[in-house]
Amino acid sequence: MAVNVSEKTHKIARIVSVVAATVISLACGTNYAYSAWAPQFADRLQLSATQTNIIGAAANIGMYASGIPMGMVVDKKGPRPAALLGAFALAIGYFPIRTAFDNGPGSMSVFLLSFLSFLTGVGSCAAFQAALKIAALNWPHHRGTATAFPLAAFGLSAFFYTLLSGLAFPGKTSSLLLLLSIGTSCLVLVSIPFLHIVDHNARYSVLPTDEDSTGLSRQDSNLLHRTKSGSKYNSLQQERDADENSSLMSGPGDISAEGDTSNHDTQHSHRPDITGLALLSKIEFWQLWTLLGVLTGTGLMTINNIGHDAQALWTHYDDTASKDFIAKRQLIHVSIISFMSFLGRLASGVGSDVLVKKLHMSRFWCVTTSATIFTLAQVCATRIENPNHLWVISGLSGLGYGTLFGVFPALVVDAFGVHGFSVNWGFMTLAPVVSGNIFNLCYGAIFDHHSEVLPSGERSCSEGLECYRSAYLITFFASLVGILVSFWSIRHEHVVKNRDIQDDRREA
Repeated sequence: MAVNVSEKTHKIARIVSVVAATVISLACGTNYAYSAWAPQFADRLQLSATQTNIIGAAANIGMYASGIPMGMVVDKKGPRPAALLGAFALAIGYFPIRTAFDNGPGSMSVFLLSFLSFLTGVGSCAAFQAALKIAALNWPHHRGTATAFPLAAFGLSAFFYTLLSGLAFPGKTSSLLLLLSIGTSCLVLVSIPFLHIVDHNARYSVLPTDEDSTGLSRQDSNLLHRTKSGSKYNSLQQERDADENSSLMSGPGDISAEGDTSNHDTQHSHRPDITGLALLSKIEFWQLWTLLGVLTGTGLMTINNIGHDAQALWTHYDDTASKDFIAKRQLIHVSIISFMSFLGRLASGVGSDVLVKKLHMSRFWCVTTSATIFTLAQVCATRIENPNHLWVISGLSGLGYGTLFGVFPALVVDAFGVHGFSVNWGFMTLAPVVSGNIFNLCYGAIFDHHSEVLPSGERSCSEGLECYRSAYLITFFASLVGILVSFWSIRHEHVVKNRDIQDDRREA
């Protein structure tokens, strides 16, 4: 039952909820720090590059493949249960991995290590879904601003932990893994009590974190079917629906308090929400799914393997470079990727609103920008041989990845509505499971082909750029596909929008 509070307390509760969501998100992007400890982990346990990529890919699978079930938990039960599950999964995943590193070769099988890595991805997904939903629901008129914080914190997560580890435990991989185990789970746990969904329709009341209690009723309780719209909804419900159908990245003042949905450039509230299996019959789903797949897979290959890039280039460039020296350079590149992803998410989230509201252009131009940045990064990756210039690749890859994810939630909400957003986002994130695995395994196979096994059991590649150059030729063509699909999406959106306007005019 709602508890009446003052207007000031009402606003504070909403602000605190966004802060808590941001803190949680800071614990959810640590899978992108994998390259900071993967090479040392592989050396310690005598793993091949392919085995290392399998372990890293398992985390990506956990992060993306669990999107649908975690989305259902968030949509049905509210954010708190999902966040709690995320905290435990992160701890259970990272701590045994750290134990395996300390115990050395043979202490744990690749299968078990992959399962533990998978759990870290599941934990990240569960907690992040909760954070994003809280921010989106509590600030219906300021979603762009509210969701920008957790989205950006997610991108900054790897930078935060690698920087903290570099300052407190320089060169100590075991300490970094312990920090990831304790730090991520604790950040989520301490934030859970502050996750409140505030009912913005009933004035100044704070409700439990079960979404159904907020009055934001779903139009269909079955998440695997298209939602229905009908005359049974009164004017108040229509206001709520118009409010909730606003873009996830809409800026302040984009939607009026009266729920005006006349702007065809930004809203499609006259369409019923679509979710679950009904997505599969929509061409918009497949164009978004393809874009997310090819571009995310391209980015993940560099994110998961920038440590191997640095190791290969430095071993070839300077044979006197110590392992500690190379490890520090790997941390730097992970930090660059994370920080540039943070900037890309902010720029893309705000920029997409500017494109739509001020310039009356498509949000897909942000995806085109991302694909172009990725293409440039792949070209650089096939040519740069001096490890001192490797920051160009890590910087462009992080920027492209952040630009992609800064706008993509808005595209999903614009296309299919907000009521089933968590489940829809889960369907979307199945795409990186496919592409990420393919590209990462290709990289691992190519790197292993050029590597040799040392007497100590460690694997090393001293050929520099040739250790992995072929892998980046594959992702170069993938990024070109991303550019082509994004241009087609802009054209398709324009055609559909004009058709909708003509239909509305005929109905009027």
